[in-house]
Amino acid sequence: MTNAHRPILVTGFEPFDGEAINPSWELARALDGETIAGHRIVAVQLPCVFGASLTVLHGAIARHDPAVVLAVGQAGERSQLSLERVAINIDDARIPDNAGAQPLDVAIIPGAPSAYFSSLPIKPMLAALRQAGIPAEISQTAGTYVCNHVFYGLMHALDQRPGIRGGFLHIPYLPEQAVLHPGAPSLSLSVAIEGVRVALRAALA
Repeated sequence: MTNAHRPILVTGFEPFDGEAINPSWELARALDGETIAGHRIVAVQLPCVFGASLTVLHGAIARHDPAVVLAVGQAGERSQLSLERVAINIDDARIPDNAGAQPLDVAIIPGAPSAYFSSLPIKPMLAALRQAGIPAEISQTAGTYVCNHVFYGLMHALDQRPGIRGGFLHIPYLPEQAVLHPGAPSLSLSVAIEGVRVALRAALA
């Protein structure tokens, strides 16, 4: 398959921590089947579970051989799209995952590098988002929960597959979630979806 015909893999998570929905999956499934710059988007839902999330992710990468992988996760305390720069090799869970596991100060992959950087062009992506009027930032931490776990596992896998670029994006609560968390910021699903379209176009340019 030529690069122009390889898909874009966009992943989102199932709900966690008592939420009824997860905006990352609402976004990913809304984009499923769209074409951006000649690449069809394939959406895959990941469990919010240490270990199992990477099993599903790695299976999807092997199955679809994407040109780009954008993993998306929920960050309820953030007010804008956050392009993540770096994933670190540590699981340190503030709350249990959806299977009840709560690893503390555990390496994701023992003996692997301490960190990996996104291989997406996050500065041009940021510029495109801001030019489009979409609130966005570059974040220096993806946390130490399942989002960072997936980001690190993704970049470790892509280190062995140099033809695929990948990275991670955090998005805020949806308004219907934020209303249950007084004072929490939110972003509408339509703005988040358009933001991912803009970001992906920039990444593929």
